[in-house]
Amino acid sequence: MARETTEDAIIGYKSILAQIIDNRPSGTRQRLATELGKHRSFVTQITSPTYATPLPARHLATIFRVCHFSAAEQERFLEAYQNAHPGKLPELGSSERLRHLSLMVPDFGDERRNRLLEEAISELVQKIAAISGGME
Repeated sequence: MARETTEDAIIGYKSILAQIIDNRPSGTRQRLATELGKHRSFVTQITSPTYATPLPARHLATIFRVCHFSAAEQERFLEAYQNAHPGKLPELGSSERLRHLSLMVPDFGDERRNRLLEEAISELVQKIAAISGGME
């Protein structure tokens, strides 16, 4: 029962996000993929209510910036996000000190292995930044 409730809550905030993105200029999903350093298919999975994939909290600030959320849209979305993931909201201001870095990495020819590599690199960079005091 709790799982169904969580999935419904995820669908709720993803529906809000999908509506907002649909009202933005064409190319917004591609810009979002570029800013996140991800493939467009990842953006589709985290923004479409048809996929159960939760939206990682660490990407929220980038999504708000790239998609030009209004204050009201951001408030509505965050309320729904908090409902789905209680206590998981990051300090959104911290990501403003980040800069985008692109890397050339091997393509394993396997979506799962490629995703695991991307996540490992992202986690490593976040840990290094936290150790150096760059992301508190």
